[in-house]
Amino acid sequence: MTRPSPPPPAAVTVVGLGADGWDGVPEAARDEFRAADVLIGGPRQLALLPPECRGERIAWPSPLRPAVPALLAAHAGRRIAVLASGDPMFYGIGRALTEELGPGALRVLPHPSSVSYACARLGWPVEDVEVVTLVGRPAGRLAAALHEGRRLLVLSAGAATPAEVAALLRDRGFGPSRMRVLEQLGGPAERMTDAAAADAWERPPGDPLNVVAVECRRAPDALRLGAVPGLPDAAYEHDGQLTKRHVRAATLGALAPAPGEVLWDIGGGSGSIAVEWLRTHPSCRALTVERDPVRAERIGRNAERLGVPGLRVVTGAAPAVLTGLPRPDAVFVGGGLTAPGLLDACWRALPEGGRLVANTVTLESEALLADAYRRHGGDLVRLAVAHAVPVGGFTGWRQAMPVTQWAVQKPVQQSTGVPAAGTAGAER
Repeated sequence: MTRPSPPPPAAVTVVGLGADGWDGVPEAARDEFRAADVLIGGPRQLALLPPECRGERIAWPSPLRPAVPALLAAHAGRRIAVLASGDPMFYGIGRALTEELGPGALRVLPHPSSVSYACARLGWPVEDVEVVTLVGRPAGRLAAALHEGRRLLVLSAGAATPAEVAALLRDRGFGPSRMRVLEQLGGPAERMTDAAAADAWERPPGDPLNVVAVECRRAPDALRLGAVPGLPDAAYEHDGQLTKRHVRAATLGALAPAPGEVLWDIGGGSGSIAVEWLRTHPSCRALTVERDPVRAERIGRNAERLGVPGLRVVTGAAPAVLTGLPRPDAVFVGGGLTAPGLLDACWRALPEGGRLVANTVTLESEALLADAYRRHGGDLVRLAVAHAVPVGGFTGWRQAMPVTQWAVQKPVQQSTGVPAAGTAGAER
């Protein structure tokens, strides 16, 4: 029986390294390093290779991602081996190289990741652990993962990260959470600290190559934030311009966020719709348009505090500022409906199948929504919420202003092979 011919060698081989360096590299990966004309990696990783790896050694410049195309082009035709930490396809350089070269031109030889090592040391099932990376990302994004009883592994940006994590836990009402730092996982200098509460964290910075393990415990007096839209109004800093909790939950239900989708939040106010869109999945993206600079700054603070610091805030008046923005999968209009041309600009910006939701409490804007409903269909509903309040020695209902909501999905046309008409926003 003849064996199939081996595939042709890839243009670039990416090899994962652990803290044990050359000793932990399998022989097949060692052969790749020995045969490479060019060796690319971080200074720490390149220093782990022995003299028998004779290729030209090149350290990644900073910032790394923009430099990838030019660096690969400069060494086209040469055999390239790229050094990576752990599994290159897990928050590693493998993603950037795959996007640049395509999977067919890339061979990946992974090493166990720091997450696998950490779970093995802690006795935590990998599938039950949420991983948050703070490498090149703001610490505030950790806040979205904080829920009572959850186990988190935080990929550190350096020796100072554990103290930053402890400070954030204290600030967000999770000071009782138990923390451990695991350093140099898989190497001869591996070390794991004893567990300590974030409230009492006073350890000095240790090794920069570390992972922080967190067992989340919420302080009894901390505001409880759930995992679905409809956070308590008290979670937001606002000046009254806030889509209230029950209407907000209904609005997010109509917007129907899905992983990877982009939202335009027009008339951001406090940013609550965009914030809760982003909290539904880490890959969701959103931008909010707010013409008031004071409110725009407040939106940024709300986003950072609630774990979605990636929310993009555009300060200016719609529809003028919509040109050139990433094309949305959904649009929410919570303010400025009477601005000439706003609804039409949002409709044009949507791709086929995109959703538009608009809320109003005024008769003038309600008339605009009734006209849009007549032209485009969808659902036109009125949301009414009442709260029980004291009435003398008894209890009665206090009615909030009713909200008129128009929700519509842009029709999907029969394919004709002709590109769709231009939109107000640029293509992604």
